[in-house]
Amino acid sequence: MKNLFVLSLFTLLASCNDGDLQIETIDFDSEDIEYCDDVTVGESTVLFKINDDEALILVLPDDVLKNEVSETTITSEVNDESFLTYRLFSDDVDSDYFCSDIPEATPSVIDEIEAESGSVLINTTTEDSITFTHTITLSEISFITSDDSRITDLSINDFGTVTTTVE
Repeated sequence: MKNLFVLSLFTLLASCNDGDLQIETIDFDSEDIEYCDDVTVGESTVLFKINDDEALILVLPDDVLKNEVSETTITSEVNDESFLTYRLFSDDVDSDYFCSDIPEATPSVIDEIEAESGSVLINTTTEDSITFTHTITLSEISFITSDDSRITDLSINDFGTVTTTVE
């Protein structure tokens, strides 16, 4: 009986998780798009979505958003022109974390994963030739973790809509 107890205890300890983080799902479709300052044409743009203790950060190059109606979908390749980053924090995060002049010390970043590939698709429309609406979607995004695991359960297709105006 003593041997069975020791064997059971050893099995239990050997099978315990060593704390490695396992990210199974990235789901941001139901979250609103946020940004710190007004989105301006001709400038690099940082957009983000927050879901409690997670954030999805999209950096667009300065030439992607334009104050003109797009005849076709504008495509920006991830990890070539645009950058998409997933971050997991130690606690809930809010827009102040991204928009403060001095970065906040907490919550801290537990894990950060850069998208390896995919596309950012942008369609631009206007009602009055002054205000332009840019609808941003993501396609075929691929995240690969530090242990070479691919995250395949992604709900981040509809990134959101931003507007720019003619100055």
